[in-house]
Amino acid sequence: MIRPILIHPDPRLKKPADPVDTVDDDLRTLAADMLETMYDAPGIGLAAPQIGVMQRVLVMDCVKEEGAEPRPMVLINPEVTWASDEVSIYEEGCLSIPEQYADVERPAEVKVAWTDLDGAERSEHFTGLWATCVQHEIDHLDGKLFIDYLKPLKRQMITRKMQKLKRERARA
Repeated sequence: MIRPILIHPDPRLKKPADPVDTVDDDLRTLAADMLETMYDAPGIGLAAPQIGVMQRVLVMDCVKEEGAEPRPMVLINPEVTWASDEVSIYEEGCLSIPEQYADVERPAEVKVAWTDLDGAERSEHFTGLWATCVQHEIDHLDGKLFIDYLKPLKRQMITRKMQKLKRERARA
């Protein structure tokens, strides 16, 4: 089921999400809904708070090459266990901040540990777009948005555009 995506500013996007205690069928349904919502948007990552669910769950799939096999991932209670000193700059966007993009500097590589949908502990070393995406989504779980990395003036400008967008959508 495709779920509505919250648009900034929304207080839920600024609150840290709660850890997941048990991996059950409700969580598997949530993960499936999140993947469907992300692909439909379309996006490469989505965190549960973006659909109003305050749990530490994110989904992502950074395979963008035409004809390549998709690689949907579900990360429960993800945690960065290592980050490189080397940084990379990517122009980031966000499904909760539509049509707004800005360069964000993050560690170029990260190692992340998480629980999968079978309740097993997993860990992976991410580089490139995958590293940027997983850090962006974990930020959501901590109540942080990519615009929080920007200078105040640029952040305020984007926030005003989002307030206007929300007013327009409310009237429609």
